[in-house]
Amino acid sequence: MATCVMAFDAPTLGWSSWNTFALNISDSVIRSQADAMISTGLAKAGYRNVNIDDGYWDGRDENGRVRLNDRLFPNGMRSLTDYIHGLGLIPGIYSDGGENSCCSIYSKVKEGIGVGFYGHEAEDCRQFFIDWNFDFIKIDYCSGMRMGLKEQEQYGKIRREMDRCAKERGKDIKFNMCRWAYPGTWVSEIADSWRTTGDIYCEWKSVKEIIRRNLYLQAFTGGGHYNDMDMLEIGRTLTHAEETTHMIYWSICSSPLLIGCDLTKIPESSLSLLKNKYLLAMNQDKLGIGAPVVQREGDVYVVAKDMEKIGGNKRAMAVVNLSDEVQQIDIDIRLLGMQGPVSLFDCLEEKKLPKASGNLHLTLQPHASAAFIVKGKRLERTVYQAEEAWLKMFHEMWKNEYAQFAVADMASQGAYVGHLGNSADNYMELRNVYSQRGGDYTLTIRYASEYERDLSMMVNGSQPLTLYGLYSGSSTDNWKTTTVRVKLRKGQNTVRLYNNDGWAPNIDYIELKPIANRKQ
Repeated sequence: MATCVMAFDAPTLGWSSWNTFALNISDSVIRSQADAMISTGLAKAGYRNVNIDDGYWDGRDENGRVRLNDRLFPNGMRSLTDYIHGLGLIPGIYSDGGENSCCSIYSKVKEGIGVGFYGHEAEDCRQFFIDWNFDFIKIDYCSGMRMGLKEQEQYGKIRREMDRCAKERGKDIKFNMCRWAYPGTWVSEIADSWRTTGDIYCEWKSVKEIIRRNLYLQAFTGGGHYNDMDMLEIGRTLTHAEETTHMIYWSICSSPLLIGCDLTKIPESSLSLLKNKYLLAMNQDKLGIGAPVVQREGDVYVVAKDMEKIGGNKRAMAVVNLSDEVQQIDIDIRLLGMQGPVSLFDCLEEKKLPKASGNLHLTLQPHASAAFIVKGKRLERTVYQAEEAWLKMFHEMWKNEYAQFAVADMASQGAYVGHLGNSADNYMELRNVYSQRGGDYTLTIRYASEYERDLSMMVNGSQPLTLYGLYSGSSTDNWKTTTVRVKLRKGQNTVRLYNNDGWAPNIDYIELKPIANRKQ
């Protein structure tokens, strides 16, 4: 089961100004937060970014350069980045892909007019990364959206200029794309991380909604490029249970962790949570992958991912209670892809638990979560949910045009993939189908369709197999299965489902079973 693992940059850890300070930033504010990252031990724990968000500018000068607000930053920006670098930290900056900054649109701040990247891509990159020496940038899209710019084209133009500057200075620049929805699979070729939702705010409702929006986006994180669930609201006004859920889910999903509170006033309990070395290990694990749902009971979700080695004996698991009630759940160890007994380490209590076989019983308070490191013998997995799949044309900006994730009570875990097909590129791939020995398998597809629809399939790019006239009588309420024979290779396999010429049925899951007489 050995797997070659490439070295990727881990998700960004640090602090950002917007959540607490918004437009009330200054040289002294940023320096005080950088100092606090050192004094609190957060820097030692791995948090290194110090990111300046919207509000530092004062229009453009007569030469077209972004003009710094000298009243707020009297020492100049290079003095501030030198100070941050001198602490061993990483300075980050902010801009917009269009003409104006978000503050000029939503807060009516005139100093933000004309300061965006549009029309100044090369000059602004040089100013930010050569003259001011920033190492990270968050690029918003408030103005870009209003201008109707094509995000792939405009963000790509900026990225090319960033890369020129990175080559000149001999140091990488990290790019966070703030588009407020998953924009499409092209984003992995441009950005290091990208926002998947609208802005977070400091209420449980916001945290819960962001979690729900990210449950079925886990296939799009990986390879050093990450779904960004937005900045952390830990250390502000959430309850301890809510902060714990916030930290656990962001950590296991490999989201960037950017603290948004005032670090000079952070409560000790919040600080301890942010520094939890086991949650940080989940977040910074060298595989850098997402954590799909493996079990669901109502509003309680169990998510899990491999750590250190794909198909290895170590997994991270989180159990998240999104409800307003005390909930109990029996976690099926087999759904974790493990064969009991397994060893358990409680990441919050920081202690080993008794080994578990069969089921693990948990009681969770409202809005609370638990996190574990699980070790044990791996089982060859049989069921792969469609909502774990990588969808070639998936995005969240224009619904119903391309394949998307949807919810339905009669789907096996409450979710499925719909709007698949009708284009050669509108396919889904399950890229993590693992076989211990390879050989012949039966592959069963659970599907639903209110019309007769065709479905094609390829395994590892092999000869396509087409199933004709699949019909269940309903698109979400009645589900049927169909079974074919396939050959898997030893190790990782990719199963692609598609229909180049028409719509495919909705897909719930695939189930694989080895054929008894396969070669041993």
